Amino acid sequence: MNTTGDERIGVVALGTTRARGAVRAAAGARLLVRTPGLVEVHDREEFLAGRTASASAALRTTDQERVAPTPGGGFVVAGPASVRALDRDGGTLWELPHDPWHGAARARSVPAVSPDGRRVGVVVPVLEPDEAKAALVYDAEPDRNYTWDDLLLLDAATGEVLGRRQVRSLASAAVQSWSPDGGALVVSCWTAWQSWSTWWAQPCADGLPILGGTWMHALAGFLPGSRVLTQRYAEYVFPADDRDELGAYDLGSGDQVAALDLAELAVDPEDDEFFSAEVLDAHHVLVPGRVHPDGGPPRMRHWLLNADTLRPIGRLDYPVPVGEEVTALDDGTWLTQDGDRLHRWGLARTNTPESGAR
Repeated sequence: MNTTGDERIGVVALGTTRARGAVRAAAGARLLVRTPGLVEVHDREEFLAGRTASASAALRTTDQERVAPTPGGGFVVAGPASVRALDRDGGTLWELPHDPWHGAARARSVPAVSPDGRRVGVVVPVLEPDEAKAALVYDAEPDRNYTWDDLLLLDAATGEVLGRRQVRSLASAAVQSWSPDGGALVVSCWTAWQSWSTWWAQPCADGLPILGGTWMHALAGFLPGSRVLTQRYAEYVFPADDRDELGAYDLGSGDQVAALDLAELAVDPEDDEFFSAEVLDAHHVLVPGRVHPDGGPPRMRHWLLNADTLRPIGRLDYPVPVGEEVTALDDGTWLTQDGDRLHRWGLARTNTPESGAR
């Protein structure tokens, strides 16, 4: 059995509250809570203290929409064929129509609102009337052929297109986020039979130049020192080259500066799964995964990695069951869910970047 990163690391329970729906972190020490047909924004500390009655903002939505809150209490909503911005009272500030998404009538990703709330990044599909020039000839939808997607940079106040870059994707899913300082927009798109492709762009007065990118790795988060954390998944695109892997890239040079083959943590590399990677603070990354020890039933484990080297420090030792969902809160604490119970955790003070609990 592989024992890499098996040293037990203590955690500190910081509180438990009841939560319905999916809970995600949002900028400004807020939480986004999504239940069927409704998105709510809550003050993080009030919500985790159990004071969940009143949301600071709320929006009725459909399953076809993806929603991001704005710093001013409004929302940016991506739909099947448009992106629109709403003020805190629900009034429409602007709407930008675009070509309909291929494959299904729903948005492919959540819009990315910049940290200062002034810009929005969004991926949109592009129809190509000339079948000979199309990158996707969609037999299921006659006369709806597509070329590669566009990455748009929008003015959050007006919806004006400030920058447009074609990216080599026909996205069935996309994730995008701004670096904490707002200096870079990173987008990852999953294209059928081609896996993930990731690009990082630098919004500027001249538009949206692409600084670099990588293939088969998806955006996972941001590390100190202008680095982006990515994750590769064993998708069986190429049978001889399937692996789960983390990679850290310098946003300036584009060079990979650290990597971890997650098979080092697996006890059964053929069946074990690694779901995400969450940046906890300047020193730590958390990786949840499902492993199959001794051929028995699967077990959930969470590992702690060194944020500089991506080397395993140890395995987190929880007093209650945890699942695959982890929400980092950007202050060194994180959330897990056990049914409708939402737990907040921190690291024991004896844990350091290079060692686990002693």
